[in-house]
Amino acid sequence: MKAPKASLSQIREFLNAKKMAVAGVSRDPKKFGYQVYKAMKGQGYELYPLNPRASEIEDTQAYSTISQLPAEVKHLVILTPKTETEKLVMEAIAHGIDQIWIQQMSDTPEAVKLASDAGVHLVTGQCIFMWIEPVKGIHKFHRSIMKFFGLLPR
Repeated sequence: MKAPKASLSQIREFLNAKKMAVAGVSRDPKKFGYQVYKAMKGQGYELYPLNPRASEIEDTQAYSTISQLPAEVKHLVILTPKTETEKLVMEAIAHGIDQIWIQQMSDTPEAVKLASDAGVHLVTGQCIFMWIEPVKGIHKFHRSIMKFFGLLPR
């Protein structure tokens, strides 16, 4: 199943939450998961990092599984390899998470179908760096190019 394109209002609604779990956060500052986590933290998000091999990241308690997250966490960003995505979506649904952002290149047809069938509000096919304001560096350039060609969500 191909993911439905997220609208601009869906993206904004997701990012307005300010409290969310992030799966795939690395302790290595060179890794994408760490960079996303750091950028979101710097913009005031209250984050719950998910990493089964870390007890804390950046002085914040890390969680091994979604089931350990506080019940009030209803948003999840997935930054993991594709092989882990479907399992994370299943765990998220079971935990009552109803808003999921699957980073581009982490999505699979099975994970998208699972989330869609469960009525999850899903953002996929987008790079979260292009939407964490203020957008900087290469992501700002990339977003400008996409806007120029009319490829940004509306």
